[in-house]
Amino acid sequence: MTQTTPTIVVMHGDQTGEELLIQALRVLQPSVIRQPLQFLDYDLSLENRRATDNKVVWEAAQAARDSGLSLKAATITPEIAGDVGSPNAILREALNAKVILRTGRRIPKIRPIAGVYSPIAIVRMAVDDAYGSKEWRETTENGDEIAYRTSKISRSTCRAVAEFTFQYAKRTKAKVFGGPKFTVSATYEGMFKEELDAAAKRYPEVPYQPLLIDATFALLLQTTGESLVIPALNRDGDLLSDMVLQMYGSIAGSESLVLGFESGSDQVKTVMAEAPHGTAPALFGKNIANPMAMILAGAALLSYGRIPQAEKASRAIYESVFETIYEGKATPDLGGQMTTSEFTDEVIRRVETKLEVWSSLEG
Repeated sequence: MTQTTPTIVVMHGDQTGEELLIQALRVLQPSVIRQPLQFLDYDLSLENRRATDNKVVWEAAQAARDSGLSLKAATITPEIAGDVGSPNAILREALNAKVILRTGRRIPKIRPIAGVYSPIAIVRMAVDDAYGSKEWRETTENGDEIAYRTSKISRSTCRAVAEFTFQYAKRTKAKVFGGPKFTVSATYEGMFKEELDAAAKRYPEVPYQPLLIDATFALLLQTTGESLVIPALNRDGDLLSDMVLQMYGSIAGSESLVLGFESGSDQVKTVMAEAPHGTAPALFGKNIANPMAMILAGAALLSYGRIPQAEKASRAIYESVFETIYEGKATPDLGGQMTTSEFTDEVIRRVETKLEVWSSLEG
């Protein structure tokens, strides 16, 4: 049977987000990773989203569902009401995304805060909750102004996030830790807690320590260093993941994966990898931003089991990134003096060397 060349849908972005995407694509070139790939490009810059009235975002999402793999640059979300808004909301809806996975991990030679040592993964609900909710304001008879918001979550999404949480914890030999504020919101957040408890019964071998979200934040600063997987509502997970990544030294130290599921199933259909940070306009055009997260995002796509025999390339990229930093070769945010492109050059050199050596040993 003839194997088709895997396709990665590339979603181009804005400012520093686009610059870092270009660096990640340099690493993913077939001549570097010894893996046939083809790339399908979509321009998701703010200018083009406005020009197409977001049509390009829907087209990119459909292409990503067809291929199963996509790599997205950071994009600008305009603050003007009635503008094109965030492409992320459209993409998550179109991909039937339910989970955003972000994993904080030790960065060599970078001192973390608190007692973090082993990885901490945030399994965040990708849709609903405070994001995309209906909002409005009303003026009372005495002239006061009141703002309202209608948020929602579904049991199917809660169940998918809970199931993925325990599957991932089992695979990584970690503890499921934390949870929603179900004591204050028994009907709304309690639904998520019910599904987490039910998943815990399906996976009795996985350690489970349910906590309210405020206790989760507090106890993270007293962690004993064990591996944790933290399930979270959309808004809570947004806050948690930024804090956890920074606990290890930099929000640019890890990739972010948006996971789209088969309709009515717990099976992942689409993986969209990106950096967890924004467009960093202050760094735009200076060639000093850290490309680590975007490069690791590309490595994550290779390791997700959808590209035959690409695991070696993924491992080579991960090792090369962390070895480069271990040797003190880093961008200024991690205390180094390398430019963005110089860091990528060093990663590419190491990837090529590793794959050549491994090939010689296998031969």
